[in-house]
Amino acid sequence: MAPRLTPAAFAAGGILFLLYPAIRPSADDAATIASTAWVAGHLAAMLGFVLLGLAVLGLHQVLGDRLSLRAAAVTWVGAGLTLPYYGAEDFGLNVIARRSLSDQAPALMELVEEFRYGPVAITMFAAGLLLLGAGTVMAAISVWRSGTLPKWSGMALASGFVLFIPQFFGPYPLRVAHGVLVMIGGLWLASALVTARTRARSAKA
Repeated sequence: MAPRLTPAAFAAGGILFLLYPAIRPSADDAATIASTAWVAGHLAAMLGFVLLGLAVLGLHQVLGDRLSLRAAAVTWVGAGLTLPYYGAEDFGLNVIARRSLSDQAPALMELVEEFRYGPVAITMFAAGLLLLGAGTVMAAISVWRSGTLPKWSGMALASGFVLFIPQFFGPYPLRVAHGVLVMIGGLWLASALVTARTRARSAKA
């Protein structure tokens, strides 16, 4: 990713991670999972994961150290392991729920839990989110050490991804608050990168 696009990727990704819980309905019944809002909310999260990977790669291009490169690699692997689960949650469960409603067959919704807690699916999902947490923590440490960006500017985003798994077990308002935290993290890094680039240009002028 071009370094000049990195702030936009952090900002847009952060906003998408807020839209995810804000759009996604809080219930898990057939009517909810069959809704357009269900698809839109999870799609926002999937796009957010893609942008996060691009943004952390762009951050490495700005900082240029080994730790930020490792952060980019770990983040990419984490996103790759997480996205299949989100895709199935979004599109696969939506199809099951719509068929359950159209056929008036509530028993079909039992497939939702079978998918979510299948050993391979849940293991990939958890591993992916743990790697995303590790990757963003590595990126935050790289920012802290860089001397180029404000030391704390990577911490909010890292905190958001460290808390990604725990927030699933909280009430709906907590999940929205988590989205706010990730958005703040993305916007903070975006702002720090823009400010640093502006200062660098001024110094050359």
